[in-house]
Amino acid sequence: MSIGKMGFWSVFAVGVGGMVGGIFPVLGLAVELTHKGAPLAFAIAGMVALITTYAYAKLSVAYPSRGGTVPFLTQAFGTGLVSGSLNLLLWLSYVVMLSLYFSAFGSYGASLFPESFQSFWKHFLISITVVGISGLNLLSADIVGKAQKWIVGFKLGILLLFIAIGIWQIDFPQIEATGTSLLPMVSGGMIIFLSYEGFELIANTAEDVINPRQMPLAYYSAVVFVIVLYVLIALVAVGTLPVENIVAARDYALARVASPVMGEFGVISMTIAALLSTTSAINATFYGSARLSYVIAQSKNQLHVLEKEVINKQHLGLFIISGLTLIFANFFDLSRISTMGSAGFLLIFAAVNLANVRLYRQTQNCRWISLLGACLCVAALIVLCAQTARTDPQALWVMAILLALAIGLDVIYCLFTNCELRL
Repeated sequence: MSIGKMGFWSVFAVGVGGMVGGIFPVLGLAVELTHKGAPLAFAIAGMVALITTYAYAKLSVAYPSRGGTVPFLTQAFGTGLVSGSLNLLLWLSYVVMLSLYFSAFGSYGASLFPESFQSFWKHFLISITVVGISGLNLLSADIVGKAQKWIVGFKLGILLLFIAIGIWQIDFPQIEATGTSLLPMVSGGMIIFLSYEGFELIANTAEDVINPRQMPLAYYSAVVFVIVLYVLIALVAVGTLPVENIVAARDYALARVASPVMGEFGVISMTIAALLSTTSAINATFYGSARLSYVIAQSKNQLHVLEKEVINKQHLGLFIISGLTLIFANFFDLSRISTMGSAGFLLIFAAVNLANVRLYRQTQNCRWISLLGACLCVAALIVLCAQTARTDPQALWVMAILLALAIGLDVIYCLFTNCELRL
């Protein structure tokens, strides 16, 4: 889109479209982790995201760029090991987020087939879609992008209809006693935190908006809207269907929940909405991650292999992302994927909050808000790690490897290019 063509509603749609796809893969996981407390878990995760939007809003106005998070970190921390490792962690977290979307696409698509064949169809759909959308981005990233606003409108329409019908069927007394203590509630909210990550995509529009001063309102409006939407969807889910039924269909829970609320029409509509939603989110994330590869490579402190141009002037980073996504989506459990992605973005968002604190003179912000945001992100990450260590220690090791890989790649680059290794 050319400069000066995006108004408030266009930017709002970017944020909402980037986030709403996250409800499809994580609703069942949220119910499994927190039972009847799923609405509260979504609200907790949303509050952390909302406070972080303050830093993004201020930095986007002060440093408008299509590079999004990368220039914010570079402006605050220079081009040393800190910003270099965080930028690579962001890139790896994009891979994890893509894996979550592909996993959801495969699960919802496979739900249309007989149960005995669902495992095969899930992995087949994941693999063929990774290859297909990678090829689509090589040929023309605009093909799906042109239909993006219609896809967002359709999925929001289905979700709002689901809420409007389901809200009258909720058994509120059944929800009152959640049976879940505070720690699992908070950690559950942090594991599904990835479902809110999409608001970060608004930062990539900063150069293209008509009035940059409207960006803070677009950030806040998009996140608040999605918080309310997620909480209401979770409320309808746990208020109309037993927890065990939702958990049994964890990977395609929203389609299962739509059955008692909207009947067979609801199941089919929700499945189609999930497939379209994850497709649009995948395409947007592929485009953003490929651009991110280029921006990181241009920062002079990263691996230039990401910048190398190959077929049709596309970046090798796209092929690397596709290969890694294919592995993660096919061989990692949904909860483990979500845990890795949420941990990565919590660390990134803590750094962005600190960047806003560090650049307070340029962004003219209230430092205590972003300082609070950084503390909340770090506290949420600690809670997430503590709960993960107790319930799934292997996932904790995978998270540690992800962080070590980001730092290691940056160190290796400095060693091979004889550049000064500095913070």
